[in-house]
Amino acid sequence: MQLYGSIEGGGTKFVCAIGDEQLEIVEKVVFKTTTPEETLKKVVQFFEEKRVSAIGMGMFGPLEQRVDHEKYGYITSTPKQGWANVDVVSQLKEVLNVPIYFTTDVNSSAYGEFISRGAVPGLVYYTIGTGIGAGIVLNGEIIGVTGHPEMGHVSVKRRLDDADFEGVCPYHKDCLEGLASGPTLQARLGILGERVALDHPVFELIGYYIAQACVQATLTLRPSVIVLGGGVMSSNLLEIVKKEFKKTLNNYIEIENIDTYLSLPTVVENGSATIGNFALAKKII
Repeated sequence: MQLYGSIEGGGTKFVCAIGDEQLEIVEKVVFKTTTPEETLKKVVQFFEEKRVSAIGMGMFGPLEQRVDHEKYGYITSTPKQGWANVDVVSQLKEVLNVPIYFTTDVNSSAYGEFISRGAVPGLVYYTIGTGIGAGIVLNGEIIGVTGHPEMGHVSVKRRLDDADFEGVCPYHKDCLEGLASGPTLQARLGILGERVALDHPVFELIGYYIAQACVQATLTLRPSVIVLGGGVMSSNLLEIVKKEFKKTLNNYIEIENIDTYLSLPTVVENGSATIGNFALAKKII
């Protein structure tokens, strides 16, 4: 029986897992993201005697994914201290000696949802968390040629009662990530996002901006479904997004069933990336 590896590298934690032919988790470990040296050493220790056939690796970005580029396999201009210009793929391949499918963590999540939903024709996955990222799967292929999508940094229309908020993105201030990611909760309210009640009025703002992103994805890509995952998302916030989406789209095109079109992940506990990584690893054998 072949086994497949999954590495989900986030800015806060790494999730490493081993899966079987049915993409079921056989073994899993979670540890804190620290320095590249310390973190990648823990990755190696987990996999070095497991005999996996291939590994799917979804990392926080930006990444260099072009296989013919001299920096293929690198995390590039990330603001996470110590991780910019780190060659993660070569370091792991040198020790583990297995094929690695290298992509973003949100692409892994998008592919996992694509698999778990029975291979829907077109899917967009947004992660709304410490940052905002998006992955696109159309007709079974992850979209991105010169690089991966950076849909968390699109411009959105400011709500008038939010005009004084500068935004938290270090590059663009008030892009989607700068206005609707987890850190904006603390920046607006002065308390950690996880301590904010799910029915707090601030989520009306967050939902307003996320809905605009969903409208942009709808008009540009015409997917079958848009999945909203990440630590900021909740069923309450999803209902706000649906309400604002309908207002913004204003019946310009028909959305047959908004309750199935805009949804939370089908895989519990934001585990879509692990399934996606198993499937991507299996794909390159």
